[in-house]
Amino acid sequence: MAFKMPRAKRAEEIGLSSERLHRLTDTLKADVDRGVVPGAVVLIARRGKIARLEALGYRDREAGTVMAPDTIFRIASMTKPFTSVAAMMLAEEGKLLIADPVARYIPEFADLKVALNSDDPSEKTLKTEPLRRAMTVQDLLRHTSGLTYGHLAGPLVKQAYEAANVADEKQTNAEMVAKLCKLPLAYQPGTTWQYGASTDVLGRVVELASGMDLDRFIVERICTPLGLSDTDFGPIDAARAAQPQIDPVSGKRPPMRDTTTRPKWISGGSALLSTASDYVRFCQMLLNGGELGGTRLLSPTTVALMTSNHLTPETRCGPSTPILFGALAPTPEFGVGFGLGFAVRTHAGRSPLPGSIGDFSWSGVTGTYFWIDSKQELIAILLMQAPAQRLHYRYLMRTLVYQAIAN
Repeated sequence: MAFKMPRAKRAEEIGLSSERLHRLTDTLKADVDRGVVPGAVVLIARRGKIARLEALGYRDREAGTVMAPDTIFRIASMTKPFTSVAAMMLAEEGKLLIADPVARYIPEFADLKVALNSDDPSEKTLKTEPLRRAMTVQDLLRHTSGLTYGHLAGPLVKQAYEAANVADEKQTNAEMVAKLCKLPLAYQPGTTWQYGASTDVLGRVVELASGMDLDRFIVERICTPLGLSDTDFGPIDAARAAQPQIDPVSGKRPPMRDTTTRPKWISGGSALLSTASDYVRFCQMLLNGGELGGTRLLSPTTVALMTSNHLTPETRCGPSTPILFGALAPTPEFGVGFGLGFAVRTHAGRSPLPGSIGDFSWSGVTGTYFWIDSKQELIAILLMQAPAQRLHYRYLMRTLVYQAIAN
């Protein structure tokens, strides 16, 4: 029988204030009523028990269907921790080494070029230079590979990504990698934290190292052992999927993938669908040091490695980083680094947002967010389909969860 997270009878038995937790849900309900967001599912767990699992607002505002606790969300980049765990499971089995050059698995990556002027808007011609060192699997895990997303790159690299149609939903992982092999990196590997296609390439490395398609590996090796019955790449019943609401300015919903069809591109960076109840079990496995309900996916030493900061003081951050992540950006300014699949808090007092040194987290462009605070034995998950408002609610969630801690 799959492990099921126990529920606390009262929040107070796990050191949280029931009264103060209402501040979070009351604030979200007010925003739903004002039409700011369609709805959300909030889950807060501490000391191995769920204190609050609440569905708020609408699963689909325009259809008038209410949100349910088991609503399925496009979790977007909250897929990345799953792909990172998959890679580290293979490392523990001796099937890959994170110190290896990516070219060991994808030989075409040995001959990459690197842009010299990727961030200069005045340049008309893209200049390149050879690799100074090989891109490693560790670089993929910590986003220091030099890969980017086209829309986050400088104009000339952006043009190259768009011309190659790198984000084509109709491609396979192998086809995506074949395109990237022919494009210049935005930065020399190891020099710059730049959010982008690193985890998608990591997904292809998982496929090559394991001999399994990425979706099969994640479902069979991670989801099934942990009992994550609602976590998959689709398709799913439309009656269970959360939908974004219509933007009053454009008169359209923000674009999101169709959950009723299975994608051809099994993106290791963004393609998973999941629920709060599933995702909390994945998080509890990590908080437990790689084990849940008698099922061990990773060693505690591996989880400790993944949740340590792998950026150096010399690591620069791409220009899009503060814009995308604000006070949660992996920058020394905010006391946040990056491990092998997660942002990691490295210092107290630098961020305007509460947390503990060592807490680790990630988020999704669709409006999803989670973090794990080992010191407080705390897991918090927010699932929405509200991309334009995502940064505000990440901040709000942090503040209103920590203010509810009583002891």
